[in-house]
Amino acid sequence: MRALKALWKLCRGLWHVLLGMWTIYVRFPQLSAEQRDMRVQAWSLQFLALWNIHLQVKGQPVTNGPALMVSNHISWLDISVIHAARYCRFVSKSDVRDWPLVGMLATGAGTLYIERTNRKDALRMVKDMADAMRNGDVVAVFPEGTTSDGRQLLPFHANLIQSALQAEAPVQPLSLRFIDAQTGETTFAPCYIGDDTLLGSIWRTLTAPAITAVVHFGELQWAQGRDRRTWAHDLQAEVARLRDA
Repeated sequence: MRALKALWKLCRGLWHVLLGMWTIYVRFPQLSAEQRDMRVQAWSLQFLALWNIHLQVKGQPVTNGPALMVSNHISWLDISVIHAARYCRFVSKSDVRDWPLVGMLATGAGTLYIERTNRKDALRMVKDMADAMRNGDVVAVFPEGTTSDGRQLLPFHANLIQSALQAEAPVQPLSLRFIDAQTGETTFAPCYIGDDTLLGSIWRTLTAPAITAVVHFGELQWAQGRDRRTWAHDLQAEVARLRDA
């Protein structure tokens, strides 16, 4: 019975993805930037609901850009969860652009892509992020650079924090945590780390008991004379505090 329910949720999720692609290619050209942002947020909320994932938001997301949001990184679900709580433009590794279905949705949602192994491309991305923030966008990054199980945060890379310094923009730290909706204990079903495969992680998520995705927004921070490395260290500590609060 659990497997049948999971298959039903999977089919509904795939249909929702196809509807999202149709919206991007047919409806988005007719909409304003604000309307597109609202559609992305609504689509993300509906996607979570279809897969029996409840969203719990703590704190207040930044109202307007320019701003940079930084978060811990646990799962392939993280982007949808954050989009459901507050639309933003994500920075993602370039190969996501070529993923079937997912890449099309990510590009339509305004994702900025970076070649992580190319130092020159990192410099370009810092400039592009700063330009986006100067234009009033809220940009989001995962400074750990990869996923972890959420129990221990990996060191925050400071390179992309430079964009906030260049744009003279504040940074909003936020934490992500997935919990079992019945017990309130942390669940690792959506994790996508180590030897996990994407399909395996998706199937664990679909067959798990109801999940609550907790997004905890912290207070805006300004550089106040800190360099990017010091700021990245302080942001990591704040994200860890938010996760445990």
